[in-house]
Amino acid sequence: MAGIAAAAIALGVTQLVAAFVGPQSDSRTAIGSSVIDLTPGPVKEWAITTFGTADKLVLSVLVLAVIAIIAAVAGSMERPRVPIGSAAIVAAGVAGCAAVLSRGGQLPVDIVPTVVGTVCGVVVLRLLTSGRFTDGPADPDTSDEPDHGRRLSLITMGLLTAGAVSGVVGVVLSRARTSVAGDRDAFALPAVDVAAPPIPPTVQPKGVALPSFVTSNDDFYRIDTALTVPQLSRAEWQLKIHGMVDREITYRFEDLDRFEVVEKVVTLTCVSNPVGGDLISNASWTGYRVRDLLADAGVHADADMVLSMSSDGFTAGTPVEALTDGRDALLAVGMNGQPLPTNHGYPARLVVPGLYGYVSATKWVVDLELTRFDKAEAYWTRLGWSPRGPIKTESRIDVPSSGQDVARGPVTFGGVAWAQNRGVKAVEVRIDSPNKQGTWQQAQLGAGYSNDAWRLWSFPWQAEESGLHTISVRATDNTGATQTQQWADPVPDGASGWHSVDFAVK
Repeated sequence: MAGIAAAAIALGVTQLVAAFVGPQSDSRTAIGSSVIDLTPGPVKEWAITTFGTADKLVLSVLVLAVIAIIAAVAGSMERPRVPIGSAAIVAAGVAGCAAVLSRGGQLPVDIVPTVVGTVCGVVVLRLLTSGRFTDGPADPDTSDEPDHGRRLSLITMGLLTAGAVSGVVGVVLSRARTSVAGDRDAFALPAVDVAAPPIPPTVQPKGVALPSFVTSNDDFYRIDTALTVPQLSRAEWQLKIHGMVDREITYRFEDLDRFEVVEKVVTLTCVSNPVGGDLISNASWTGYRVRDLLADAGVHADADMVLSMSSDGFTAGTPVEALTDGRDALLAVGMNGQPLPTNHGYPARLVVPGLYGYVSATKWVVDLELTRFDKAEAYWTRLGWSPRGPIKTESRIDVPSSGQDVARGPVTFGGVAWAQNRGVKAVEVRIDSPNKQGTWQQAQLGAGYSNDAWRLWSFPWQAEESGLHTISVRATDNTGATQTQQWADPVPDGASGWHSVDFAVK
């Protein structure tokens, strides 16, 4: 407990001091980000597939658990003359300083919180293991002396609590000092010059509980590498375009006013989305055509990739043609009629129809480098993912859910299908029973909105035969290509296969 209390004080004080130095000095975030960066690609994929949008919470809890275990071991090894535990705390402090400085652009002052926290942790551990509070254990039945063991426990718990409280206060102060919530609230989206077509109510099939055609901002999936959401105001934001261009350009936020404002409904999909997964959402985006921004820079004819970078250092490699052709890739500043939520990229992000997010959907984007695929690698491609990520034609069953009981009689099943930049032409459903394989039948499609948005489908069915059944689905895109049955994991270029769900008729 002495080791855990010392670790709590070290982390809490570090967090508290970092609130006054700046978010770049937060060693907790720096270490967590380093863990993310150093984790092998397959392990990251497993974490995203297993935990989905809760991956960062799981990582944070795991890091704290590991720290607690190491601290407990360090405390048990601490001796007045052999300070092994103190040495372990110092080593952890050195690692924290190294993690802070490794993020790039940091100054020596940014390690001050970690140094102060480390010193406090060592002092607490030395104090609790010095024997000052345990000399002369008392027998409460024969002595009026205080119970020194109880006194030590109370002091230890008090210090542990103080460390936790100081850490929470530090987080609250840091968020209050760096939050761009006020800046976002003061931002009014620019007037739209090219509006998205109205969404007809017929995009939503009736008689079945399916996801809303437009996903709310709160429900939109979030997968990225940012352990702490970057806080970047419009005044601080700038977008540098450089590399294989005729002239380098740096846009400030107010410079965007001279470009045409476009509104576009686009479905985004994460490459880590497994067959039947929910890492896919649809929204209406407001922003500026990337091709308009690139035109002023004069892109060289032999440049085939744009390496985009976020304010926290994440990079994505996007084919130049995807940013300059008629699909209208956007530098988005709005989402569903509101300024971008901070955790979805405020003040500006990329939205590129037809490509998985790992090669296109850079949030908090601040840099566009024109280069080539044979000269540069982005974050995920360095870890084994395909350098180009066109979205595959896929479909999903939302109703029934796996293991659901269905009453005999008429029932309506349904789900979603997508093939961004190609569009969905048809969806077929097959229902098998233990004694018979069914035939593929056409599902009813909600109205098609655009090739860049998903399509909802429904399938009315008469449940007659009791027992277990399996429903499978496949989609056909507007090129005539039907979704493949061949099963593939998300790595390296997206999952494929038919989604199937088992249910029972009772």
